[in-house]
Amino acid sequence: MYTLLDGKAVSAKLRGKIKENVEKYKNNNGKDIGLAVVMVGENPASAIYVRNKIKACEEVGIKSFSYYLSEKASQNDVERLVLSLVEDNAINGILVQLPLPEHINAEKVLGLIPAKKDVDGFSAENTGKLCLGEECLVACTPHGVMKILEEYGVEVKGKRAVVVGRSNIVGKPMAMLLLNADATVTVCHSKTKNLQEECQNADILVAAIGKPKFITCEMVKDGAVVVDVGMNRDENGKLCGDVDFDKVKDKCSYITPVPGGVGPMTITMLMFNTLQAAQRG
Repeated sequence: MYTLLDGKAVSAKLRGKIKENVEKYKNNNGKDIGLAVVMVGENPASAIYVRNKIKACEEVGIKSFSYYLSEKASQNDVERLVLSLVEDNAINGILVQLPLPEHINAEKVLGLIPAKKDVDGFSAENTGKLCLGEECLVACTPHGVMKILEEYGVEVKGKRAVVVGRSNIVGKPMAMLLLNADATVTVCHSKTKNLQEECQNADILVAAIGKPKFITCEMVKDGAVVVDVGMNRDENGKLCGDVDFDKVKDKCSYITPVPGGVGPMTITMLMFNTLQAAQRG
């Protein structure tokens, strides 16, 4: 019988602690913690994410600043806004909502955010520190995965972990966090040979490939811990993950659902990072 890794419950518990610490910070320092979110253009999915981030800020007592630029905004317009937020002492964290319109060089924009305000944890400095096992702001989704495993007492040390997906946002930082927690880590991707065999060796299997129900029952070892980072729509338009949940669940010791697994943790870890950014100054 499997145990469901309930990200919603873990997220709610963690937000309660974050709220307490935000209150403590405000009482000790006599000022708010500020998170700035920049959105360029009218991407509907991005608009939902931004609304959820603002809602989460309200919930934990962080002051949110939202900046909306039109689809036609120039590279210069976006850079000027980000630089003004870098200089603003009321802003502890800066988040530029991706994707940006095609004519904007996202790398250049994100490169303007200093590591101490990079609450997404995407900067070269924060990524480098993560690789070196140093204190840093960690990418929110993989950090959320580690918090779920920790909350459920899942032993990572000495376990064989397989991460399917190598994106800079999830796959690579996920592998680093597992490695830093003393797991033996394999990263698989679209060019991996014998993918099924690699997955079958995993004590902890993390799917972050962006393909609906890609991980099948045959790919999962009996008793494995399965973490599904995917967020897709199936052929009927229903929300689903990268794991074929119904067919895989009975083979697992632990598994995350979609929705309600990793998803709620991402925004919670953004709040966690913003608090940390303020505390570190």
